[in-house]
Parts: sequence; C-alpha cells; structure tokens
Amino acid sequence: MERYYVDHAATSPLHPDVIEVMTETMKNTFGNPSSIHSFGREARKIIDEARGSIADSIHADFQEIVFTSGGTEADNLALMGVAFANRGRGKHIITSQIEHHAVLHTCEALEKQGFEVTYLPVDSQGFVSVQDVKAALRDDTILVSIMFANNEVGTVQPIKAIGDLLAGHPAYFHTDAVQAYGLLPIDVREMGIDLLSVSAHKLNGPKGIGFLYAKTGVRFIPALYGGEQERKRRAGTENVPAIAGFKKAVDISQAELGEKTAFYEQLRTSFLETLQTSGIDFKINGAEENRLPHIVNISFPGTNVEQMLVNLDLEGIAASSGSACTAGSLEPSHVLSAMYGHQADELTNSIRFSFGYGITLGQTITIAEKTVKVVKRLTGK
Repeated sequence: MERYYVDHAATSPLHPDVIEVMTETMKNTFGNPSSIHSFGREARKIIDEARGSIADSIHADFQEIVFTSGGTEADNLALMGVAFANRGRGKHIITSQIEHHAVLHTCEALEKQGFEVTYLPVDSQGFVSVQDVKAALRDDTILVSIMFANNEVGTVQPIKAIGDLLAGHPAYFHTDAVQAYGLLPIDVREMGIDLLSVSAHKLNGPKGIGFLYAKTGVRFIPALYGGEQERKRRAGTENVPAIAGFKKAVDISQAELGEKTAFYEQLRTSFLETLQTSGIDFKINGAEENRLPHIVNISFPGTNVEQMLVNLDLEGIAASSGSACTAGSLEPSHVLSAMYGHQADELTNSIRFSFGYGITLGQTITIAEKTVKVVKRLTGK
C-alpha cells in the first residue's frame, strides 16, 4: 500500500542535499570547533558560514544567532533567560493562549518562580488582537511572546503591528517562528522582533538543531553553563554536522521561498476543491487569509478524531489532530479550545493536514479522495 505523509507541520523529511552535506561533514570534519588547530578551524568555518546564512535569512547580524538543540530550547532560553535577567525591573510577561507548549509550559514554570503571566485570548480565526496586547501592557512588563504563526491552524499573527506597538515600550518582543520560518519572509529589523526561535526539522533539516535570534543588547542569562561556546550564551560543543545540514536546509528554503509557497497553495486549493465536490460536510478552522500556505485544519461534523486518524492511517494517510508534541494525549486542542470554547464540537472532530517536500498534486488529490471515503464511511452518508 502506498503511504502518504501530510504531517509536515509535525516534522519534515530530510532533503537529500541536506543528507549529503551532513554525511560529508561527518566523514571529513570531526574537529572540535573550539580547537585552534587546523581540524578545529575547519569545523569553526562550517559553523561561521551557517551562522552567516541564517542571519542573512532574517536580516540579522552574524553575532545575533545562537545555535540551540531546537525550537523548544530556543523558546526556553528566550523566556527563562530574559525573565531572570530582567526581573529587577519587572515580573510581568504577556503571551497568548494558543502558543506552542514550549512557550506555555515555560510560562507556567515562570509563574511558579514569582512571575505574572497574562495569557491573551484569540478570536474564532485564531488571531491575537493588537489592542489586547496594548491593553495588557504595564510598566513592569518585561517580555511579550506571541508566536509568528500557529502550528495547528496556520493563522499568521500581526507580528509587525505588535512590534510597532512595542517600539515605545521597554519590554522585549519574542516570537516562536518555528512553523513560519522557511515559508514566510521574515525581517527582524522591520518587524521589531528582539528574540526569535526556529527549529531545523520543520524545513527538511535535521532534528536536534535550531537557533535563537537575540538582538544585540537584549539582556538574558544562559540556561547551560560550561564552556564559552556561542559567546558564553549556550555552553556545549557544537553539533557541526547538524549545523551544516541546517545551513543547507536554510539555503534551499530561502532560494525556493516564493515557488514553494505558491505550490503549497495549489496543493491546499486542490485538496479543498476535491472535498467540496464530494458533497461531504466540513469546515476549515483558522484564517482564510493571513495564514501559512501548507496547513489546513478541518472539522468533519459527525466524526471522531481518533476514529478519523485510525481510518486515515489504514488508508495510508499520515495526518494529525494538532501538535505532535501532545501525541498520545486525549486532551482536546488548547488552540481550538481558545478559538471556539471548551465545549465546541470542533475539539473532537478536527484533523490537521500539512503539506511539504515530496508531495505531488496527484497524491494530494488522492489523499483528499481517500479522506472523503473515510468521512462517508464514518458518518454513513
């Protein structure tokens, strides 16, 4: 049976060119980047080149990129690091109810340390209101963390408007851009972003590597202590093969940004058109505009999430009910709960399909047809 992977928002397959670069690096570059001999300098060169490419991709400076083990560590470093370094001038943090758990659980941990967190609501499309951010701001607010785009429904937040609002306030602005990076253009200067988190495995790079952009002058303390790697901001010998692979994935994604976005829009449109012509009942969760091109979260009335996922898997389709980081949990989506309320039907009948590298238009239509078949079987229609 042919299998179809439409869970790219959870993780993505390694690009063949990324595998080649990583394999070559593992074979030939084993030196410690902190060593001053030729083997160490060869490894350091790879890291420096990657840091430069990544910085250029978001219009940042070379020294503002801190390599981490992924998006979760980058989020933790941003929130914890800023909170503890700046608590002398305030202990108030603003975030949203639909953040990734890497942010939400970190905020909950900070609350136990005496910080106060305001969790902003969202509307039925998943948007945070700029006015709500403004109303929540206080003199003792030290950090605002609003995700760039939601990983479950794809809604893109008004990041520049929030950045503009915070331009006259001393609070730092952090955004979790794990889902958006590599799909949307990002300019941290123009958008007023002080801290930004990214993970490589969402854009056909390796797992276990990411970065935190920290604007020059942002005060934060490290989470790890040891050597002086990453300018004393993140101790530990750098993962050179992963960083090399990350750079290659970034180079590919930046070169194909416009083309890739247009193709994913085509896949999404064809997928939805196939559902529409079938006559089944469904509703899209999230924004129809200002959204990511590769994610479509759909409510199928009369179905159940677990039944849908099992039946889709039997048809060879790998989709999800939301964030992969809560896999195995029977708890309803906190994102959909924030959008619709805790009793809404959407919490128990919504499936996320996310497209990516390797999927063809023909496969997308087949996936839609098989999805229709499953829905009709489960609803008896």
